Amino acid sequence: MIGKGFEWYTILELMGYASAANVAMALPLAVLLSSIMTFGTLGENYELVAIKSAGISLQKAMRPLFVVIIILAVSSFLFSNYMLPKANLKFGSLLYDVRNKKLAFLIKPGVFNNSIPSYSIRVDAKDEDGTLHGIMIYDHKGTNGIPKVIIAREGQMNKTADGKFLVLKLKDGVQYEEQSNTSGAYNPRQILYRNRFKETEPKFDLSSFDMNRTDPNAFGNSTPMLNLRGIERKRDSLSKIMDTLNRTSERFVVNNFRQYSTAKGYTRIKIAPKVIGASILKSLPNGNRKVALENAANTVSGIMQNLTNTAPRHDDLMGEIIFTRIEYQRKFTLAASCILLFFIGAPLGAIIRKGGMGLPVVIAISFFLVYHIITTVAEKSAREGNLNPIFGMWIAVIVLSPLAAFLTYKATVDSALFDINYYKQIFVRLFKFRRK
Repeated sequence: MIGKGFEWYTILELMGYASAANVAMALPLAVLLSSIMTFGTLGENYELVAIKSAGISLQKAMRPLFVVIIILAVSSFLFSNYMLPKANLKFGSLLYDVRNKKLAFLIKPGVFNNSIPSYSIRVDAKDEDGTLHGIMIYDHKGTNGIPKVIIAREGQMNKTADGKFLVLKLKDGVQYEEQSNTSGAYNPRQILYRNRFKETEPKFDLSSFDMNRTDPNAFGNSTPMLNLRGIERKRDSLSKIMDTLNRTSERFVVNNFRQYSTAKGYTRIKIAPKVIGASILKSLPNGNRKVALENAANTVSGIMQNLTNTAPRHDDLMGEIIFTRIEYQRKFTLAASCILLFFIGAPLGAIIRKGGMGLPVVIAISFFLVYHIITTVAEKSAREGNLNPIFGMWIAVIVLSPLAAFLTYKATVDSALFDINYYKQIFVRLFKFRRK
């Protein structure tokens, strides 16, 4: 983007909106690292010892910071529910505007540009209003390796109303085209066409610049750009569409197996029910068996065709419904992760009794990687339909909560969980016992 002529403030604005999505990863890590460093520094300077000697337990010492973490967790929930959807909306709309900016920024003077497939465009100079000077175009489309060459004095780039084609209005130029040789042998009488023009408007296909968006609707209807109320409304709408699709498919299948001639209970003639054995064809007359097989094959073919057409739509709707449930839970898991990682980081800092950027950083990154890997794998499984979305988004909190309780207990009783000398003494005692 920097090399394509955008203003610096546009790039910073786009990066600012994009960075809002990284808060979900940066905030829990910051809470974990800061809590480890804070309590590690207190332990290293024997301030925790002074606090405990004054009759204040570790839980009481953690209460003020716990209040701060609660405020931070509530703020993170409000951010993910109100600010993050707006930031995602701004990012999506700005990115769309950037992609649809006047296409003269693609052309850099003095350099061949191959952004448009099958074309190479070079200009000598470019004005601020987008006017190009000294244009040379190599057209490799459908020429069997022999390009068409267009040279023009100046030109102007514009887009069609539907935005699908780029129109390059050229003035005072010439076009060279060499006839392709199908035999592959050298032909000394090869034909060369040269056409001079005062003005021409070649069109270029811009399908390669289309944005790959999963949601074809407006930006505001995308799930990451909605708050809790918007996600609920979208999920209800998708559920109604899914129910309609299921009812339509069920009605189509049932109609193909319904008895069209008579139905049970609509006739007064009492006839003993006919028992059909294992082979249905044997119960039919010989003259009707071929017709019955053809009708059955046509029925099954129609059902398979209907299912083939509706199955992709069904999968897309189910994926969207699952994604809405995941995004709904994501609003709460960010706040819960801050509280969870605080109760992991603060006891760890009190146990290891090391501050600064050394050991605390290593331990914080290690625990955060465990949390992040569990969350990522569970979310991927939930999006694929292999795991319940609610359980998938909360599984990291469920798995690491016992660890947080265990570390808090060990820090309260002054356990030497990460003390190397403690484990050395255990091994020394063990070897002495074996020698005896």
